[in-house]
Amino acid sequence: MAGKDYYQILGVDRTASEKEIKQAYRRLARQYHPDLNPRDKSAEAKFKEINAAYEVLSDPEKRRKYDQFGDQWEYAEQFAKSGGPGRVRWDFGTGGTTFEYGDLSGLGDIFLSLFGDSGIGFRMRRGPQRGQDIESPIEVTLEEAYHGSTRVIQLQAAEPCTACGGTGRVGNRVCTICNGAGGKVIPKRLEVKIPAGVRDGSKIRIAGEGGSGRAGGSKGDLYLVVKVLPHKLFERKGDDLYTEVSVPLATAVLGGEVGLPTLNGNLALKIPPETQNGKVFRLAGKGMPRLGNASYGDIFARVKVVLPTNLTDEEKKLFERLRSLRPT
Repeated sequence: MAGKDYYQILGVDRTASEKEIKQAYRRLARQYHPDLNPRDKSAEAKFKEINAAYEVLSDPEKRRKYDQFGDQWEYAEQFAKSGGPGRVRWDFGTGGTTFEYGDLSGLGDIFLSLFGDSGIGFRMRRGPQRGQDIESPIEVTLEEAYHGSTRVIQLQAAEPCTACGGTGRVGNRVCTICNGAGGKVIPKRLEVKIPAGVRDGSKIRIAGEGGSGRAGGSKGDLYLVVKVLPHKLFERKGDDLYTEVSVPLATAVLGGEVGLPTLNGNLALKIPPETQNGKVFRLAGKGMPRLGNASYGDIFARVKVVLPTNLTDEEKKLFERLRSLRPT
């Protein structure tokens, strides 16, 4: 690291704020991480530089000393910490390569936020770790959300190589069985039940189909995050449905019945005489099923009075007669 400028390494000015330094570190750490650049020694070296720079510049006191003493401070700090307490050992899964740094307090949280507990990235030497939970979107129609349904999804399941245990190496050599890949990806089909009443943002849990655990830890879970697609007739608000119902002018004036489609068949909606345009009828219990509940929401149907067109001469005369009886 001799002769290197920490600010230049992170690509920030010497007046950069703590937030700007942190953002620069996150971006560069992901870009040069060894797992994203396998067998790239220059990326490994750059990654070490980035961590060393962030270790100093993220700490106000260390940064102050660095600004004052430059590289001489760097060597003094490393010598003082050499082999001392608080050293952390990081194993990046790059064929057994291990990196050691001094006091990296706080960096663990940064790596977790970048890569997740079992995603791409570091692992501290510790006991079994449960795999990371994974979220994936799934689109369903309003009809599927109403009735419930099943959906077949395809996953990419990783099968580790038994010869190298998924590391890609046997001792100091590349595993000849998996050619260093650590295993293979196998398509896996699952039948998923979509419960009736799901909404936007509902999560369907599939146990044990998330990220792989480490050191014998169990796999995480897969969560399908539901997005309910728009419908041509209904607008959904919670468990209630809103729609428009077309009512002929004569029916609106004299009363009668009109057909109203629902997600569970058609209904006959009774229209009282002299029903005004825009009047809303509530059909209790005809809306969406409540998730995990036996009850249902409601349908709210707004009247849209349809005026007649292409009037015959006789019809025009009748309307003229009506106008003369009810002058404005």
